[in-house]
Order: sequence, then structure tokens, then C-alpha cells
Amino acid sequence: MTWLDDLTSLYTPTATQFDAARRHRGSIETRLDAYLGLREMFEIGSLRHGTGVWQYSDADFLASLKGIQPGSPWTMLNKVKDTLQERFPSTTVVIRRPAVVCRFSDGHVEVVPAYPDTSGYWIANPSDGWMKTYPKDHNQYVNDINKKHNGAAKRLARQLKIWKYLRNVPVSSCYLEMRSAKHLDGETTYSALWDLYLTLSKMHDAGLAAMNDPTGLGSRFGSCSSESNRQDALSKLSTAVTRARKAKDFYHSGDNEKAIEQLKLLFNR
Repeated sequence: MTWLDDLTSLYTPTATQFDAARRHRGSIETRLDAYLGLREMFEIGSLRHGTGVWQYSDADFLASLKGIQPGSPWTMLNKVKDTLQERFPSTTVVIRRPAVVCRFSDGHVEVVPAYPDTSGYWIANPSDGWMKTYPKDHNQYVNDINKKHNGAAKRLARQLKIWKYLRNVPVSSCYLEMRSAKHLDGETTYSALWDLYLTLSKMHDAGLAAMNDPTGLGSRFGSCSSESNRQDALSKLSTAVTRARKAKDFYHSGDNEKAIEQLKLLFNR
């Protein structure tokens, strides 16, 4: 559908829009290695995956640290925050689990500190404790499904994230991405409005419950950082499902104008 395609294109970052944020990588990497010990640091997240949202997504990096993993992830997060704050005294540095966020004037950078295991990495769980993550495997999982549907998996994930940001829905972007990929993994064809509606509907029917890692490797993917956020997100999701269903029905009955009206309500446009 043209309107939905145009919206998705509008919020698709260009190749250079996040270069400024990415240029901070070297100084962050040098600082962490000198003061905490760094095994490796590599880009992760929606920009790397091709599902970032213009004006909202940050440049994300996973920083695999040397040494012994502490009992509490807060110990790790606070150490990373403190050392980066000392390195960048004029920059606001905050903890937003599982990341430490550096709010540079020319772009935000999220650093996800981690400790390596025999496979995968231990990072701070957004809700509590530690969780295991496999960013390279998860990226490959999404890429495989995206290739199967000629780019639709990442397009659908970006649309869900646009809804999240424009409607201020407190739900994890990673959760949305994995839910959209999991949905399309079970589909033989892709239809933009149908699959947008079905993905929203499936999440609503599941009550935004944590989902199993579709790769079979890691911890379950949580949807929200707290129960109050889950209830807020679920309420907004209920409204979104209704609007997506109406948009889909109007479009397939030939009433393009009313379909667009519902999409504008869905995405707060």
C-alpha cells in the first residue's frame, strides 16, 4: 500500500545519518579497554540490523569485558557508566538497562556491557538479573527470514517500531523485531496490511508475554521493563489491533481513503 510504504520510507535512516554517533566508537572503545579491559566491541541493534527508525534509533554497541562476571549486573553497569562519564564530562551518561547511554550532542550511543560465555554473552536483563544474548545468531535469524520474504521481515519490524515511537508504547524494540520475524517465519507469502494486523493481533492475544528465543539458544525475550509498562503497552496494543484490522478490511474492500484514515490513527499521523 502506497501510504504505508511512504511512511516506512520516511522513517528509514539514510546510510550517513548516524555517522556522527558512530564516530564516537573509537574513543569509547579505547576508554573501556584502558580502564576495564575489553575483549571486543561490535555494533548491534536496529541500525546494524536494518530496522532502525529515523530520529529515534541510537547507534548500539556490545562491549564484551574482560575479568570475572560480578554477581549483580548493576556493578558492571555502574562501572561502565562511571568510566565513560569521566571520559566525557560534558556529556550526559545514563543507565538504561541493559545499556549505558551516552547522549552526545551529535547523536546518542548505547553501549551494552557484557561478559562472554562459551557461546553468547551475559548482559543485564531489562527487568532484573542477568540474561543470555546471542546478537550474531539473532541477526542471522532475522536476515534469513528477511531474505525469504524479499525484505519484508525488516520492513514489518520497522513499521512496528514506528508505531511504538509515534504512539509512545513502552515495549522493547528487540521484542517487536523478533515477534515480526517469528510471525513471517510461519508465512509463505507477505501482504503488508494483513501481516501488520496479524503481528499486532498475535502479540495482543499473547498478552505481550515473554517469547521463547526462536533460535533456541538464549533466554526468553521480555516485552516490557515492568508490569505497569506491560499494562500500558497492552492497552495501546488493543487500540492498534482494532485500527489495523479496520485499515486492512477497508483496503481489501476497495475503500482506500478510509484505510488511510485508520492507518493515520494507528501511527498517530
